[in-house]
Amino acid sequence: MYDAVVIGAGQAGLSASFHLTRLGLDHVVLDANPQPGGAWQHRWDSLSMHDVHGVADLPDAAAPGDSGARANAVLPAWFGRYESEHGLPVVRPVRVDRVTDGDDGLLVVHAGERSWTTRTLVNATGTWTQPFVPYYPGAESFRGEQLHTADYPGPEHFDGKRVVVVGGGASAVQFLGELGPRTDVVWVTRKPPVWRDHFDADAGRHAIELVQERVRAGLPPASVVSVTGLALRPQEQEAARLGVYERRRPMFARIEPDGVRWADGSFEPADVILWATGFRPAVGHLAPLQLRSEHGGIALLQSGADVQTATTAVRDPRVQLVGYGPSASTIGGNRAGRAAAVAVRRYLAEHPLELAEDRALA
Repeated sequence: MYDAVVIGAGQAGLSASFHLTRLGLDHVVLDANPQPGGAWQHRWDSLSMHDVHGVADLPDAAAPGDSGARANAVLPAWFGRYESEHGLPVVRPVRVDRVTDGDDGLLVVHAGERSWTTRTLVNATGTWTQPFVPYYPGAESFRGEQLHTADYPGPEHFDGKRVVVVGGGASAVQFLGELGPRTDVVWVTRKPPVWRDHFDADAGRHAIELVQERVRAGLPPASVVSVTGLALRPQEQEAARLGVYERRRPMFARIEPDGVRWADGSFEPADVILWATGFRPAVGHLAPLQLRSEHGGIALLQSGADVQTATTAVRDPRVQLVGYGPSASTIGGNRAGRAAAVAVRRYLAEHPLELAEDRALA
């Protein structure tokens, strides 16, 4: 029986494990991946350390610097060293199926035929395993390829193909920047993109607070980019010069075997539909605990001024969520990891364990 079980060994999970260890709390980290690296190990080869939106330091470990090296090699290696140097109790590969209530107020974490009993849970599963693809009529008839951000194979794969990029977030902008100068692309979004000229610390805090408002109300979390707006980086300027970002079209009405068609009857032929439509939180394994509000999200308690340290589930204080909602960033995951460990210690102190056999002896 553990004081805590951490699910996920990405940035937030490693931060939580570091602080749990520092506080002397007995725990284990269950990671679904066969090797260290979290979601970074699954990113495409053309994503360099210069392309990522910034990786925060882990506790007591500076993040790798900006370089042209592949992010899917540099960051997993860094995570692996961190686990080893700090002796973090990571067990892998373990894909958690569900978390249920056990006896005496304990939680049971299930993975196939294996299980772990714990007093508290820190969920750090992120979003990468839950890609979101909206359904449009005729999608099953399309004869070309349909890929999601999670499947992006790199720009060379699309040479000589006509690509419809769907989505209004940072990934869509990056894909257009890579593909625009080398093949035919059409950008499709549900809403007109909102561009920003600058983004300072105050704007960042305001954006995170807007995300937290949704989480506090029990609504599904929105992406931070949805409230920060978009910006072009130097490596996307060539696509901008070619007018790729100006030729955006609204969402089509249906998908046909050879392309997409709008409600006005206009048609765009396509070999590939690239869905840069985001991800959803990977929290399906928590369903037995009934943490969701009537609005579909998991509401979190906020006790201080820093919204990124809101981690405790309103409906069950045994459960902490890190990398969820306002902490769904590398720096947010770090802050949430520490907050979650402190909340676990507080819960354990306020709820001393009294097992059934102890009550029987008394």
